[in-house]
Amino acid sequence: MQTSLFTLIFILILLSGCDSGPSFAQLCEENPKICGEFHEDSWCKRERIAVGAANIEHKLKAGDLEKFNQLIAYENYNKCVTHASKIEHIKLKEKKTRRIENMMAARQRIEEIAEETINSEHPRLLYFHWTRYLNEQSLEKFLSLEGTSALETTESQYELATYYIKIDQAKTLQLLFRALELNKEENDINVEIFKSLSSIFADKKQPKQSYIWLRVLQLYMPDDPSLSDVTLNNYVKLNNLDVNFLDKVAETTLDKILSTTFTTPQF
Repeated sequence: MQTSLFTLIFILILLSGCDSGPSFAQLCEENPKICGEFHEDSWCKRERIAVGAANIEHKLKAGDLEKFNQLIAYENYNKCVTHASKIEHIKLKEKKTRRIENMMAARQRIEEIAEETINSEHPRLLYFHWTRYLNEQSLEKFLSLEGTSALETTESQYELATYYIKIDQAKTLQLLFRALELNKEENDINVEIFKSLSSIFADKKQPKQSYIWLRVLQLYMPDDPSLSDVTLNNYVKLNNLDVNFLDKVAETTLDKILSTTFTTPQF
């Protein structure tokens, strides 16, 4: 699967930092309406740029996946600007008003795109409408695609796992492992997969396996706020684990995932 245009643009943005660097400025010069959607603000620049990138992508190729990317970009911006709008400025209180207007504009676009895609058959949009709007018809259509090539992606395997996690642990594990098998080298790994694996193995009273996936998480994303050295050390002491051996297993496991040679283990 080729890297999407959205990913390419976003990588370009990240390389130029959070500010609108030259490359993005050029894109905005060619698409002033898209880039001028929100009031200028020093907060949520990265998220605002991501919205612009998603909209430019949609302008160039108006498909269902591009609409999904728009929805996620607007959601992320809305979450950020909602938080920012709660911050009072002593000297410039109009900034709060601008942020509220930006927040309302983002929510309006989410509603519009959601309405446009209500009848979509794309698996990412089916999952979106089920999880955001509890659309049972979307869920039925999404589940009907299980076992087909349409869901043979990292994202869709993880999304399937979120449905089965409360009703079938064994199947959930298979789906999470399959999600890791399908991960591409150029893609970031969804760390929720590591967290879910660790949680399931903890529930199954398999602390060694649970620790391995916590350690994989720590190795891959050391700054993840949900995991600290203290938490990990306490877990080791509580379960009397041989960390030297388990750490090596975790390192090898992550190497295989990153090199796309990971295969589902026996469990």
